[in-house]
Amino acid sequence: MNKKISLGGAIAFSAIVAAITFIITWIASSNVFDGLMSNVSQRDAIYQKLDEIDKTVRTHYIGDLDETTLQNYIARGYVAGTGDDYATYYSAEDLKTLQQDQQGYVTGIGITGSQDESGYIKVLTIYEGSPASAAGIESGDLIVAIEGNDVKTSGYSVAMKQLQGEAGTVVKLTVRHNGQDNELELTRQKMSIPTVSYRMIDDKGYIKISSFKGNTVDQFKTAIEDLQAQGAQGVIFDLRDNTGGTIDSVTKILDQILPEGTLGNYRYKDGSTEELGYSDATSIDLPMVMIANNETASASELFIADLKDYDKAKLVGTTTYGKGVCQTLYTLQDGSAVNITSCYFDPAKTENFNGVGITPDFEVKLSEESQKLYASGSLTDESDTQLQKAIEVLETETK
Repeated sequence: MNKKISLGGAIAFSAIVAAITFIITWIASSNVFDGLMSNVSQRDAIYQKLDEIDKTVRTHYIGDLDETTLQNYIARGYVAGTGDDYATYYSAEDLKTLQQDQQGYVTGIGITGSQDESGYIKVLTIYEGSPASAAGIESGDLIVAIEGNDVKTSGYSVAMKQLQGEAGTVVKLTVRHNGQDNELELTRQKMSIPTVSYRMIDDKGYIKISSFKGNTVDQFKTAIEDLQAQGAQGVIFDLRDNTGGTIDSVTKILDQILPEGTLGNYRYKDGSTEELGYSDATSIDLPMVMIANNETASASELFIADLKDYDKAKLVGTTTYGKGVCQTLYTLQDGSAVNITSCYFDPAKTENFNGVGITPDFEVKLSEESQKLYASGSLTDESDTQLQKAIEVLETETK
């Protein structure tokens, strides 16, 4: 039933609606304004404190200040203060190194190393065709000095960075081989970083992926095609100590392996999602098994999760690290950049593994002694209990 109301009633009703609308708008605007004022006040407090510190230092510090270094450390301090475990500030110089590394290239002498118990750099692997290879440096050698500076005094991280530099520049090393120190001069060059190594173990293909970089995609393609040509009846993917890399590279590799379907989604702060990759119908039809440990993280965990989601491979080893968040690199006006955590990346079908890791289907731990040997590259296949279990699982799948 329709009811008629008077003109006066309609005007009064309209006035009430308008008043309610005004009040709601005013409250919302006040909240936004208060929030903005709070942010402005907080920022003002930061600037005031920084200005006070700056004036105090410039007035009383007896040393000289390098303005570029000072600005870089201020930026690093702010990023560290966000509480984002994965956030990083990159100077313009560091950003160039990062971008080159993500593409899969490095400028240096062509080795991977670890910190020896002595404190020196222990050479683990030598890149084929590298300056280190040409100079006769071998796996197990110790780099004890760089440019005359003792590595133990400089510190391992600083010393490793000194091995890098502009292509064509010379670096002087003291290398200890079989207890004898040798003075060498090597010319740095730009090289492709080997991120994939592979071989046959009986009739099984073994692929070790150390990280996911731009050049990993082609290296993986070469490895899997060569192993198939050699008659591999199954494949073992070793992702131990693979701390991740770029999502773009891992999705391109997953596309080579998996059948048609989604590879997962980015999930943002506001709840929105975006597909991170899609696999076409071409896939690899071989039994597969994976090996991981507690250092297996990020993009390598997505690799594992997706292969498990599509029921393509079982996992052997220990629970993975648990990093299911993604960082985005934002370039600043002066050529520097900040890399901050911007979203989660969810696997194709299962829940995000951030903070919990991925539990293996077959838990196998290396002994303490075996872990040391594995880290130094000295663990034999026969003593590698995780590898032996992976072989056993693969043999079951191929029967």
